[in-house]
Amino acid sequence: MSSDIIELQKENGILKGRIAKLERTVAFLLDHTHATYVDQPDSGPMPDVTALAHSGNKLGAIKLYREKTGASLADAQRYVEEL
Repeated sequence: MSSDIIELQKENGILKGRIAKLERTVAFLLDHTHATYVDQPDSGPMPDVTALAHSGNKLGAIKLYREKTGASLADAQRYVEEL
């Protein structure tokens, strides 16, 4: 193997170790603060959720938002209220 490939493999291993440490740190912080992380898929408009909310079906909108995002009830309620 060339020295460039060996160096890249070494750097790759270091980066994998750093990412693993970051993941453990985030998991620790979330666990100890009892926080919930919600990954925002697309974070763009959700026409079906918006339609439910605007038609007066806020509970349906909250439920659908939670199904799509994995958000907590409080986060989903906040999202729907802001529509």
